[in-house]
Amino acid sequence: MSPALERTEPTAAEKLSRNLAVASVTALILLCLAWELWLAPTGRGTLALKVLPLLPAPLGLWRYRMYTYRWVALFVWLYVLEGLVRSTSEGGLGQWLALGEVVLSTVVFTACTAQIRQRLAAAKAA
Repeated sequence: MSPALERTEPTAAEKLSRNLAVASVTALILLCLAWELWLAPTGRGTLALKVLPLLPAPLGLWRYRMYTYRWVALFVWLYVLEGLVRSTSEGGLGQWLALGEVVLSTVVFTACTAQIRQRLAAAKAA
């Protein structure tokens, strides 16, 4: 196996960005479920299905799968957009939940992007 392909121990910064990504994706899933099922449901709660694409993400992020970091960093912008739209069109609790979705989605993007950049820099240095 070539030195560039060998698995090395993650750095402290990689562990931090991984833990932040996993925690914020998990929190985003829980927020969306609670929002659509209990806190401020719209209709029959079918909007709770929006969390389905995020369900495999925490496991892939925890295992340092680069592919997962990449697709989550791109896909999470749909949640930012939904949060921005609903924060301007809803009032009361729904507006605050939408702002929470925007904040969590931004944290997810930042953590995933940091992980990707750190790993690519390490691969380039090796």
